[in-house]
Amino acid sequence: MQLISLLEKMKMDHLVFQLDTLCEQASKKDLGYREFLIEAMQTEWNGRHMKGVETRLKIARFPWVKTLEQFDFSFQPSIDRKVIRELAGLSFVERSENIIILGPPGVGKTHLAVALGIKALEAGHTALFLTLESLITRLTRARMENRVERQLQQFVYPKVLIIDEMGYLPMNRDEAGLFFRLLTRRYEKASTIITSNKSFVDWGEIFNDQVLATAILDRLLHHCTTLNIKGESYRLKEKRKAGMFGPPPKAGDVKPEQDEEQS
Repeated sequence: MQLISLLEKMKMDHLVFQLDTLCEQASKKDLGYREFLIEAMQTEWNGRHMKGVETRLKIARFPWVKTLEQFDFSFQPSIDRKVIRELAGLSFVERSENIIILGPPGVGKTHLAVALGIKALEAGHTALFLTLESLITRLTRARMENRVERQLQQFVYPKVLIIDEMGYLPMNRDEAGLFFRLLTRRYEKASTIITSNKSFVDWGEIFNDQVLATAILDRLLHHCTTLNIKGESYRLKEKRKAGMFGPPPKAGDVKPEQDEEQS
């Protein structure tokens, strides 16, 4: 068939696959030439777009796929949904701004970070997910193999870089220096999303150097939205439902935490 041959030469594989169905639907709808052409081109574009998202999703290395629609905001009332909606619009990516998500373990920090990363992928941006431990391990290995510049460039390239679990493990001075070099390269050029269980005042402990921690925070917070989640762990919530724990503590039973800095 001449049409199929032409479509294959033009590498319109998605349209080739659905051509018979489209022709049948066009006949039933009595579409004109222009309307049929629009639907045909839309079908090809949709196919290419989805393939691109799938490819970028593999490269991003997310631990799982979770969306903002799946996030239980009712369980975390401390989160401002208006701020999340604004972030989901991805203007922060266009402006190369950062996001820092603070909170105790299990409150949904990684879920939000991944969901925003997926939004970016769907919009055509590149993304990469790494735990801080994995990031530092790869940078340290690259330095030992005399290829740190190439590794840094690979981490600078994604439009959205997600660094998860900041604060669980301290860094030595050399590791903190490598992290600083990475953030300096990305500063005002690409967006970085960081999740951490530590407040900003404790970041000096993470980097084992208060001066370096201040320099890192200076670059991160210059153009940044900070989300501070204060709530119970989702995992503990499920265990409470199963009767493995008692009810959560009341507000008067625990000493209130100091509010985190907002940016």
